[in-house]
Amino acid sequence: MAGAPLRRPSPAYRAAARRALRVTIAATAGFYVLLYGFDSAVGATYALFGAIAMAGLSRLPGSGRQRAVLLAGVVPVCWVLITLGTYLSVRTWSAVVGMLVVGFALAFMAVGGPRFAGAATGLQLMYILPSFPPYDPGSLGERLAGATVGLVLLIIAERTVLPEPAALPYRERVARAAEGAARCADGLRSAPYTLPKATLRITRALSTGLRSSQVPEAERPAGAGVRPRALAHAGLATRTLLGRLTVLPPPRPGAAWPRDVGAGAGDGDGAAGGTDIGAAVGGMARESRAGAVDAAEPGGQDPLRAVADVGRETAARLRGRSPDGRAHARLEQVRQALTAADDGPPAVLRRNAALLEVADAALAMSIAADIAVRGRAAGEPPPGPFWYARMRAPRLWWRRLSGHVGGRSVFFQNAVRISLALAAARLIAGIDTLPHGFWVLLATLTLTRTTVRETRTTERRALTGTLVGALVAAALLALVGTDIEVYAVALPPLMLVTFTLGPVKGVGWAQALFTVVVSLVFAQLAPATWQLAEFRLLDVLTGSAIGAVFGLLAWPRGAHDELRRSVAMLLRTAAEIVVATTAQVAAGGQRVPLVTAPGHRSLQHALVMAESAYAQYQSEPAGPTPPPVGQDWQASLIAGHHTLWGADRLLVPSEPVVAPPLGRQAAESVIRTGDRVAAGMLLTSARMDPTGDAAEAAAPHHPPMAPTTIADEPPGAPREYYATVSWLASLTTDLARLVGEGEGEGEGEGEGEGEGEGEGEGDGDGGTGADSPGGERLGPGGMHVPPGA
Repeated sequence: MAGAPLRRPSPAYRAAARRALRVTIAATAGFYVLLYGFDSAVGATYALFGAIAMAGLSRLPGSGRQRAVLLAGVVPVCWVLITLGTYLSVRTWSAVVGMLVVGFALAFMAVGGPRFAGAATGLQLMYILPSFPPYDPGSLGERLAGATVGLVLLIIAERTVLPEPAALPYRERVARAAEGAARCADGLRSAPYTLPKATLRITRALSTGLRSSQVPEAERPAGAGVRPRALAHAGLATRTLLGRLTVLPPPRPGAAWPRDVGAGAGDGDGAAGGTDIGAAVGGMARESRAGAVDAAEPGGQDPLRAVADVGRETAARLRGRSPDGRAHARLEQVRQALTAADDGPPAVLRRNAALLEVADAALAMSIAADIAVRGRAAGEPPPGPFWYARMRAPRLWWRRLSGHVGGRSVFFQNAVRISLALAAARLIAGIDTLPHGFWVLLATLTLTRTTVRETRTTERRALTGTLVGALVAAALLALVGTDIEVYAVALPPLMLVTFTLGPVKGVGWAQALFTVVVSLVFAQLAPATWQLAEFRLLDVLTGSAIGAVFGLLAWPRGAHDELRRSVAMLLRTAAEIVVATTAQVAAGGQRVPLVTAPGHRSLQHALVMAESAYAQYQSEPAGPTPPPVGQDWQASLIAGHHTLWGADRLLVPSEPVVAPPLGRQAAESVIRTGDRVAAGMLLTSARMDPTGDAAEAAAPHHPPMAPTTIADEPPGAPREYYATVSWLASLTTDLARLVGEGEGEGEGEGEGEGEGEGEGEGDGDGGTGADSPGGERLGPGGMHVPPGA
C-alpha cells in the first residue's frame, strides 16, 4: 500500500540474521578454500560442519567477544573428540561404547552452567562426525586441520561481524543493588522510618535484576570455582539485605538519640562516599532535616548507618577499588552490641532481632564480594556459608559433579537419556550400514527433548519439514544434475536463509531448509542424485524414532514429576531442621563456630536438586496434569533458603558463646510454634508427592503471620526468642505462597530472598538458578537447543 511505512524486522529475526551471517561466512569460506583451493574434501567437510556445529546448531551465550573466547578454549577439546571418534569408529562395538561414554560426559557437562550447556551440542557433533565412514585414521590430519580452519574463521567472525555489545556484568548489578541497599538504610534512619513507594519499586527492581532469569546467560555466575560461587553468594546476600530492609519494623516510639552519636560516627570512609550519609542519593534517600533524630539502638550505635557504609564499601570493592574495610569492621562491632542486647520490651527485642538479620545479610554481602574479587587471596572468612573460600577449583568441580550423580538429578537423567539414544543410533547405523549415518545421530541429538510429549511434537514437525525439504532437494538435484557451479553459488544465500528463519520459524522450517543445505553440500563433495534426499529422509526418520523410544523409556515426563518429588523432599528435610533448631534454641547450651548448622548439608543438597528440577521445568511445556492454580514453586525454594540461613544465624555464632536456656513459657511457645510450622511443611510435602496408600493430604492453612501474632510474648523472653519467632513467621509466609494462599503477602520478604543463585553446598550445586527463563528450551542433558534445530 502506497505510503505505508516499512516494518522493521523483529528483534528475534535481527538476532538470528546476525548469527546466520557469521555462520555462513565462516562455514562457506573454509569449505570453499579447502575444497576448491586445496582439493581437500575431508578438510572442507570438517571446516563446514565445525562452524555449523558450534554456532548454527548450538547457541553459545554472550557477546561476540565472550563467544570468541569460549570457542578458543573449545578448539583443543574438538581435537580430542575428533581423534577419539576417528580411532573408535573403526569397529562398531568400540564406536558404540565410545558414543555411550563420550555422549554421557558431554551431556552431563551442563551442570557447569549455561556456557557449558550451550557448547555441549556442538561438541557432541564434533565427536559424531568422525564416527562414520570413511573409517580412515590416516586422514586424521586433514580432519583436524579442517575443523581448526572452520573454528578459527568462526572465532574471527564472532569478533568482527556485527558483534553484540557486552551486557551489564553481574558484578555491576550487585554493586548497584548494594548501593541501593545503602540508600534504603539511610532512608530508614529518620522518621517516619519507612520507605516510600517509589523507593520500594526501585528496590524491587534492583533485587529482580539479580535473578538469573533477568541476567544474560553469559553473565550468570554459574561456575563451580571460588569466584563465581562467591559472586553468586554476594547477589543472594544483597537480595536478602534488600528484602530485610523493606520489611524492617519501625523503632519504639519516643526513643530518640542524636544522629552523630555512635561508634565511629565521625570516621570518614572512602567507600562510604563522605560523612553526610544521610543525604539523598539518586532520589531514594530523604534529605536529613534539621533536628532529625533516630531510634535508640543498643550501645548508642547506629546499625543502619553501619549497614549503609558497608553497602557503599561493597559497591566500591566490586568496581575495582580497594576500600580499607573499616565499614565492615564497624558493622561487626554493631552486630556484637545487638547480640548482647537482651533486655527491653518485646517491641525493642523484635526490632533488635530484625536489625540483627539486616546486619548478618550485610556482612555476608561484604565477605562474599571480597572473595568474588580476590578469590582465595581474600581475608580468612568466618565458618559457615563460606566453606568454599579456601577450596581449589578441582575439588569444587568434583563436589558439584558428584552431587548430581544419581537418578534424582535432572542433569543425570538427561545425560543418561541422550547417551543411550546416541549409542543405540550408532549401533543401528553400524549394523545396517545406513548411507550417511551421521544424519541418524544428528536427528537423534537435536530432536530428542526432555519429555516424551515434547519429543513427539517436535519430531512430527521435523519429519514434515524434512519431507518437504527432501522433495525440494530431490527436484533440485534432478534438474541441475552435476553442475557443481550452481550448487556452489546457491549454498551461501541458502545457508543465510536457513539459519535466519529456522531459529525463529521453528523446527519444521529448520529441517526443511537444512535438508536442502546438506544436499547442496554433498552434491559438491561427490556426484549425487535425487536419492540423496531419500537417504536424508530415511535417516531423519530413523533418528527421530530412536529418540522417541528412549524419550519414552527414560524419565518420559521430564522435570514435571521430579519437581514434585524434589520439592517434597526439600520440605521434609526443612521440617526436620525447623524442629531441631527450635529445640536447641529452647534448650540453650554451648554454641561454637561450625562449618554449618546440623542438617545444613542434607537440606542444601535437597535444595539444589529442587532448583535444577525447577530450572528444567520452566523450559518444558505444560504437562497433562498442571499444578494447582496459584501454586508457587519458587516459594518452596525461598523457604529452603530461609531455613538454611535462619538455622545458621541462630545456631552458628562467629565466636564461641554459651546461650542460656529459654524460660519455661518462652521455650514452650517457641517449640510449639516450630512444631506447627514443621507440621505445615510435612502436610504440604505430602500434598506435593503423595506416596503409597496414604490419603491425599488436605492443603494446610497457612495465613501469613507477623512476628507479633505467630507466637506469644512471654515476659522476660530474650532476643533469641524473638529472632526465632521472626524466622518461623517468614517460613509461614513462604508456605502460604506455596499452596496459593496470601497472594502478595510478604512480597518484600520473598523478593529479598534469592531462589537459588548458586550459593549452594558443594554436594550438587548446579548453579543453574531457580528461575531460569521460561522460554528457554533444553535439549538432552540440559543442552541449549536453538528453536528449529
